[in-house]
Amino acid sequence: MQENNTEVTEFLLLGFQASEELRLSLFCLFLVVYHLIICGNLLIITLVSTSKILHTPMYFFISQLSISDILLSTDIVPNLLHILMYNGATITFIGCITQFYFFCVSEIFGSFLLTAMSYDRYVAICNPLRYSSIMTRGHCVMLSIICLLFGFSITFVYAITAAKLDFCGPNIIDHFFCDLVPILELACSDTFFMHLELYVLGGPTVLIPITIVLSYTYIFSTILKIPSSTGRQKAFSTCSSHLIVVFIFYGTMFSVYVVPTKTQTPSMSKILSLLYTVFTPLVNPIIYSLKNEDIKKAVQGTLVNHLHYSS
Repeated sequence: MQENNTEVTEFLLLGFQASEELRLSLFCLFLVVYHLIICGNLLIITLVSTSKILHTPMYFFISQLSISDILLSTDIVPNLLHILMYNGATITFIGCITQFYFFCVSEIFGSFLLTAMSYDRYVAICNPLRYSSIMTRGHCVMLSIICLLFGFSITFVYAITAAKLDFCGPNIIDHFFCDLVPILELACSDTFFMHLELYVLGGPTVLIPITIVLSYTYIFSTILKIPSSTGRQKAFSTCSSHLIVVFIFYGTMFSVYVVPTKTQTPSMSKILSLLYTVFTPLVNPIIYSLKNEDIKKAVQGTLVNHLHYSS
């Protein structure tokens, strides 16, 4: 950091430039949403930790995904509330790089977790006799640690390279958080190595959707071979929640980073960014809980135990 020749020491995040009434409404909305995100994901983590019926690999990975969602929303939403309150806010250069770092860590961690969850469903449906011997608790913990290490290590390289870029002005970011694209647009120095790292180190993350598609290709082919319609429906129901989460996660991410940015206005880009930074962490616990009998039983059991101890 000391060798960085940047003249810019802070950035101005514009956020959503609107009337005071609209910003106040958005502030209240996102404040409520943030509390729902924290409460919903903490509930999932608590239930998986305390309820024996949820001590399975699938729910273990769901709890890890909740940790990723809490990290993501906590990195983005509090600063967004501050920006809405003051109609824009400054963030230090170090603070901007730090926010970008934890944003990428949570996104990459969540992406690899979704892949691990698809592998879990693949083993459960395509190789059920060996499921308990393959998806042991130690194996699941190891997969989770590997996913997290990938997130920290890949993003660390990105953050270090971004921190070494020169920024000589302007320092205005027309966004509500420090994303990579607006940071690179403000850089005065050559960003070739940054883009090279994105292509080289981004290779594993690009392979993730392909891996998930291949896993579900085998899963669906196995499900179609099940003779009874009840068996097929039961097998598919174990995958439906994960599939919905995958579609939401990659659908919103692709809409921002794959669709040509020239076709998007700054306002549209911000709205799409809200989908994967705020909307996805909010709906994930709902999707996994909505039609999940195990989680409903765990909630009922927790309430019964709480009432029993209270009385």
